[in-house]
Amino acid sequence: MESLTGQLLVAAPALKDPNFDRTVVLLVAHEPGGALGVVLNRATEVPVADVLSSWGALAGEPAVLFEGGPVQPESAICLARMRTPTRRLKGFHQVSGAVGTVDLSADPERLRESIAGIRVFAGYSGWSPGQLEDEIAGGSWFLLDGLPGDAFVNRPDDLWSMVLRRQGGMMAAMAHFPPDVAVN
Repeated sequence: MESLTGQLLVAAPALKDPNFDRTVVLLVAHEPGGALGVVLNRATEVPVADVLSSWGALAGEPAVLFEGGPVQPESAICLARMRTPTRRLKGFHQVSGAVGTVDLSADPERLRESIAGIRVFAGYSGWSPGQLEDEIAGGSWFLLDGLPGDAFVNRPDDLWSMVLRRQGGMMAAMAHFPPDVAVN
């Protein structure tokens, strides 16, 4: 099995699970034991500084918590973008290129010079072994390459249509699919 870590899952218009309707998920882990990702386009109104005060200054706009998914919403996962992706950094686990997860128990001041920005997610999205592959094969998700800035866009509500539009062709046309149309 080839790892899908670092890929984007873009919800197909037919996917009507309210947890994932029009979402873009970055897969941060994909192993034989299952897959784990975070929803990139579900911002809350809770400032990062209100929950993790020492990390608030590193959070990019919008500097709020994001709903990472329906699993363990009381837990937090932090994505970061390194300024120099080739440098090894304690507490940073590379997902793809300059993007990776950061250990929130680390001292943010120690990371300030190396990190271009962070995004904090409450909860995550998870799949048991084979479940994600079945959902992709069933047409629930488009599996696409991401860009380093996808996890850090200033207007996360536009990410779903933005990612589809840049694919071109029929995929780009789906970006304009009305949200309230039933798909069979």
